[in-house]
Amino acid sequence: MKNSRRRKIKKSPKPIPTGRASTPPPSPPVVAGNVSPRRTVPGSIEAPDYASTGQPRREKATLQAKSPGEITRMRAAGRAAAEVLTEVGAAIRPGTTSDELDEIAHDACIARGGYPSPLNYRGYPKSLCTSVNEVICHGIPDDRRFADGDIVNCDVTIFLDGVHGDTSRTYLVGDVDPVSLALVDVTRQCLIRGIRAVKPGGRIRDIGRAIETHAHRHGYDVVRDFVGHGIGEQFHMFPNVPHYYDPDATAEIQPGMTFTIEPMITIGSYEGEIWDDDWTASTIDKSRTAQFEHTILVTDRGVEVLTLAPGEPQPFPSGR
Repeated sequence: MKNSRRRKIKKSPKPIPTGRASTPPPSPPVVAGNVSPRRTVPGSIEAPDYASTGQPRREKATLQAKSPGEITRMRAAGRAAAEVLTEVGAAIRPGTTSDELDEIAHDACIARGGYPSPLNYRGYPKSLCTSVNEVICHGIPDDRRFADGDIVNCDVTIFLDGVHGDTSRTYLVGDVDPVSLALVDVTRQCLIRGIRAVKPGGRIRDIGRAIETHAHRHGYDVVRDFVGHGIGEQFHMFPNVPHYYDPDATAEIQPGMTFTIEPMITIGSYEGEIWDDDWTASTIDKSRTAQFEHTILVTDRGVEVLTLAPGEPQPFPSGR
């Protein structure tokens, strides 16, 4: 789940390259289905502060590097989030519903002794975010069945041993058209470029610059309304991490910081609109969008990805 504070829409600071990839074959717009009742969590599971009230405590607005103990817990939460996402992804196929995926995520978090972080965060009704085709983020799982050719982002966060681990990826449903395949591939590349830009002593804006440059090179644009965020004992905290170049994002990257990088890349307009459910965000022109996300730890040498899939090696083992 993303930092949902609205940001003023800006015009792109750089011209978008000509020759943008054509739109994929038309598909029916995503419409809301029926949402099942909120799932329950056993009382024995440690829950975040907002679990009963829906209101998290005020976000920390200053940098606080994680202690060695917190980093150990963050590694465990990140690993658990990646395992849950792997279970969710294995169930995706034409005919599956996002509500079925929500049940898998919910049960998988509990099986690991964790609380599904999205559940009742500011009133969010489910344990997973599922964003299909033109939906940018925060899609609420329901009984709509996936169709052959859909793309769907699944966003998992788990609260485990007092800290959150957050990760997402965009999955292909059945036989997906080449234009959407290219979008998903470039979005994955944007995430890697953003992570590569993380260096001790650098600035948060370096991340957005790297992502935006790569997206524009391929004829895509970057969503500006939703950003990455610091994470730890709180779901969202300092710093905000724009995925486009924001010269005002001058916070210094320091060892011990943990935050998410989660670019949302669009074929068409980066402008979005919010559905009547007050959560689901979709592109205003109904063009497709994709997203990938990792939680990362800044180290003395560079970066450690905390939410790699089971068995996946660190992408930058030298810290570069």
